Amino acid sequence: MSLHEALETTKIYSVAGKMGNKASLVAQRPFRSPHHTVSDVALVGGGAVPQPGEISLAHNGVLFLDELPEYKRTALEVLRQPLEDRVVSISRAKFSVEYQASFQLVASMNPCPCGYYNHPEKDCTCSPGIVAKYLSRISGPLLDRIDLHIEVTPVPFKELSSTRVSETSVDIRKRVMTAREVQKTRFEQEEGTYCNAQMSAKQLRTHCQIDETGKQLLNAAMERLGLSARAYDRILKVSRTIADLEGTENIQPDHLAEAIQYRSLDREGWAG
Repeated sequence: MSLHEALETTKIYSVAGKMGNKASLVAQRPFRSPHHTVSDVALVGGGAVPQPGEISLAHNGVLFLDELPEYKRTALEVLRQPLEDRVVSISRAKFSVEYQASFQLVASMNPCPCGYYNHPEKDCTCSPGIVAKYLSRISGPLLDRIDLHIEVTPVPFKELSSTRVSETSVDIRKRVMTAREVQKTRFEQEEGTYCNAQMSAKQLRTHCQIDETGKQLLNAAMERLGLSARAYDRILKVSRTIADLEGTENIQPDHLAEAIQYRSLDREGWAG
């Protein structure tokens, strides 16, 4: 983290009483992984004397929610406003307080209760109604706020036992860090913005310009997939990041196409 980000995160941990006796500064990005039985207050923050919740403790870091549909619906729905505004407001009779909550949400889930829906080899034992009910625990507005939807299919034995050398995590990290440096330079004059995900609508028009081919591609995707205006903004942000990872100054149509294919779960009828 930059010094400014580290100070922001340290303030939150200090208010929550989680700094420890010898710690003076939170220097590494937080990683929070609450259990799916977590209460609304523990996740978002609150109490008689409002304290930061898990989403604020993940500020400038990662909030990981495993088995997403198992979380209470009310707990998930309160994530919508912080994901959009990157702050959480807690109001009480005598006062109100705002805690910063600019976190990266990472979530995982099974496609159905038995776990075999859309499996290439095993049959799902769940009825269509049960599958739809299970997936509907994640509301459309919440899915709309998640940039990337990735289906992870089972890896066959041939792939697991393969000796083929692939790109290492060290090399991937170098590419990511290079892209982050590009974004840091891009937003160095814009206070409160450190990366592409934090861009406002005005910044999008400045930093995410696309050519005529890209506009036609995006227009066709919006019409065919029924994507929302929020999805439009997020596709532009993701395509800008893909271009940064490739070291490209301008967003190309192939960058847009890759970003569009990640918008799968918020389509109408995504539960089959």
